[in-house]
Amino acid sequence: MATPDPLPRLLAPFVENPARAGILTDFDGTLAPIVDHPGAARPLPGAVELLHDLARHYRRVAVISGRPAAFLVAQLHLADEDEVNEGEAPGEGLVVSGLYGLEVAMGDAITAHPDCDLWRPMVERVADEADEQAPTGVFVERKGLSVTLHYRTAPEAEAWVQRWAASAAGWSGLIEHPARMSVELRPPIPVDKGRVVEELAERLDAACFFGDDVGDLPAYEALDRLHAKGVATLKVVVRSPEAPPELLATADVLVDGPTGALDLLRRMLPGAGRPASPGPIAG
Repeated sequence: MATPDPLPRLLAPFVENPARAGILTDFDGTLAPIVDHPGAARPLPGAVELLHDLARHYRRVAVISGRPAAFLVAQLHLADEDEVNEGEAPGEGLVVSGLYGLEVAMGDAITAHPDCDLWRPMVERVADEADEQAPTGVFVERKGLSVTLHYRTAPEAEAWVQRWAASAAGWSGLIEHPARMSVELRPPIPVDKGRVVEELAERLDAACFFGDDVGDLPAYEALDRLHAKGVATLKVVVRSPEAPPELLATADVLVDGPTGALDLLRRMLPGAGRPASPGPIAG
């Protein structure tokens, strides 16, 4: 006897009542393939249209990323939204939370955490120092409110990046945040993806998150807290050779790469039905 597919049961709280549910997702490695240079990242074909389509059905659809909000606004075509929610549709349109919650965008209007301006000069100083001292192949990404040192194209520089980031954190007051082949330095403002998830899922009956890296762990921990309060939750992890084991262990559903994430998101459209091709793995 074939084992029943558990995915329809896991998706039921979402597809059966999208007006009371939220779909929350990361960007890099989830909607967009990982690339050598962060500026080259682009969402997979069809991803932007799918997100906006989901936003017309669900109470809340949001991209929560370490990217600056302005980058996400451009890539996700938020400025092109021509439908304004006036209470006729369940949702509020696609929402963006950038820099792990330091910035929020609805449409092309971006607001930053009120404490951010205090830290802009120090972030710029750290970025200047990194540009001067980084070895060849290390890319210094300036995000305005944070700075990331990428060593994907220079893996031999990993130890240098980690030492330098630790030293910079010591004299600047910024906080180190390791990620895929990179270390980010951010202001010590108490926000992360977990706090964003809890805020966006407030008063929802169901909430899910799609992620792929250690920076997404707080989002899954937030889903656990919401589940304890009676919210139906779904933890979707995008599997890759670089996915940390602790992330894979927390998954309710594993999908293979951004393509797998998009396939599952399509299944979450009300009335989408079940695809004929093999789907995600539900744990």
